[in-house]
Amino acid sequence: MQRDIFDAEHDAFRDLVRSFLAKEVAPFHEQWEADGQVSREVWKAAGAAGLLGTDVPEEFGGGGVDDFRYNAVLTEEIAAAGTSGLGFPLQNDVVAPYLLRLATEEQKKRWLPGFCSGDIITAIAMTEPGTGSDLQGIQTSAVQDSSGDWILNGSKTFITNGIMADLVIVVARTDAAAGSHGFSLLVVERGMAGFERGRRLNKVGMKAQDTAELSFTDVRVPAANVLGEVGQGFIYLMQNLAQERLSIAVGSVAGAEAALRHTLQYAKDRKAFGRPIGNFQNTRFELAEMDTEITIARVFVDRCIREHVEGELSIADAAKAKWWASDLLKRVVDRCVQLHGGYGYMLEYPIAKAFVDSRVQAIFGGTNEIMKEIIGRTLLS
Repeated sequence: MQRDIFDAEHDAFRDLVRSFLAKEVAPFHEQWEADGQVSREVWKAAGAAGLLGTDVPEEFGGGGVDDFRYNAVLTEEIAAAGTSGLGFPLQNDVVAPYLLRLATEEQKKRWLPGFCSGDIITAIAMTEPGTGSDLQGIQTSAVQDSSGDWILNGSKTFITNGIMADLVIVVARTDAAAGSHGFSLLVVERGMAGFERGRRLNKVGMKAQDTAELSFTDVRVPAANVLGEVGQGFIYLMQNLAQERLSIAVGSVAGAEAALRHTLQYAKDRKAFGRPIGNFQNTRFELAEMDTEITIARVFVDRCIREHVEGELSIADAAKAKWWASDLLKRVVDRCVQLHGGYGYMLEYPIAKAFVDSRVQAIFGGTNEIMKEIIGRTLLS
């Protein structure tokens, strides 16, 4: 089914991304998986190629085009190539909106040029060891002292880009008695005393994407590093999570398409009982079902992209896209592994890597159970 949400400029950008991934990423990704993180050089190369901060104003070094479709193209191509170590979507889709909407002019001048060049790698620290998707249960706290600075204490876990990050947006409780109005966003920068990286987490998949524990012990965060208004942090999270969840949906559908593509080729090449396995009715039925489900998911996610660009995507629809697409990715990859037989369990085959990389999509960005709760509450409100 022909997609109709992109124009010639987006197609040209897609060609640029594909060329970049082929030259700057694919030859090195296996080594990065062994290292547990990508190189800083690939971030700088992405900045030089114009892949970071496409919606950041040109005066700060960005692309100057406020159009999420460019974000979607980058996310789709990273998923299609299986280059799961790249944390570019986290930088562009998750962190950028906070900096663009909430940062002061002084903060933008300080942070955005490096953000766009790849010299500043970013992260956002929400999840804690005891909270998971329960953001209102966050215990990391900050207290303002007489100088106006904030003294930050606590720990975070499962933080994407955690080891490499130069700038981390930390969600902290700044008023224990204020409920959901007691959270603020504090920007912690590399080198601040008391800010430490814990272990790089040993994940099942996505081995090249560094994920870490972070700890904050009496970290003095200047008042100039508060992002937005004090006490509005939880509201800011709710406003920005829809784009993060849409980004996950975009990557999930692209990942499912890639898995099916690999399996179609395998079904043509692999022979059993004297003929290609694609000639067996069961194989054709499996492929037909997956192709149909992916097409339906693609149409819905493309509609969500269009509505998001137009400023009309609802929180509930973003949640629908996230849980459905990520669950679809799990189903498709699992069925594709089965069609590969024993070879599907061998990591030299792309489908095996897709199998271990895909499972987390249903967990991060808010678990799919939380997505259903959001949708259910909307229906009954």
